[in-house]
Amino acid sequence: MHLTIRNEEIQDLNDCEQTEFPKYTSQLINWANQNAQGTRPKVVGQLSELFPEFLSETEQVSVEKWASWYSDRYPNAIEKATERIYEQVNNLKKAIQLIDKEMVQIWVKDLVITKTYNGMYLQKAILAKIAKIKNLPYRLSCSEEESIGIDGYVGEVAYSIKPDTYKTMNRLSEEISVKMIYYKKTKTGLTLEIDD
Repeated sequence: MHLTIRNEEIQDLNDCEQTEFPKYTSQLINWANQNAQGTRPKVVGQLSELFPEFLSETEQVSVEKWASWYSDRYPNAIEKATERIYEQVNNLKKAIQLIDKEMVQIWVKDLVITKTYNGMYLQKAILAKIAKIKNLPYRLSCSEEESIGIDGYVGEVAYSIKPDTYKTMNRLSEEISVKMIYYKKTKTGLTLEIDD
């Protein structure tokens, strides 16, 4: 089976509140951020390293726990990023009068918290999507199940979830004897290849 999950749906499936911005404003904030470099690792931390660290230290994963964990380690990062980006927004403000400081802060939080959570914690969204299609319950695996390659269950069926590049890695010696789900990130979300 092949399946697509859009970015917005990943938020829904991970029980994340969706942030709505007026038309064009998110693009403009993103543009200001590129100039201000407000969400670079020196400002907000290396999120691709921080999120796995968070997962290794946390039993119950949620966007609220990620926000709390992140804020404990980088208490001023959201504000610093907001300030840098807002300075650039002020340079553009005559042309883009819909953007204010509050919106920038919401945008930064959405990027650093929600989008990082969704981008790094795809397993839950993938399992939730399959469960929704099959009208079955799902759950993430416990640490014992993870140690044998199981990432979660839909109904009674165990799944291992891997990026599509996993199929081409010859150096891997592990043998996973459950149904496989391979995903590929696209601009608009994920494409999935699921063992039937």
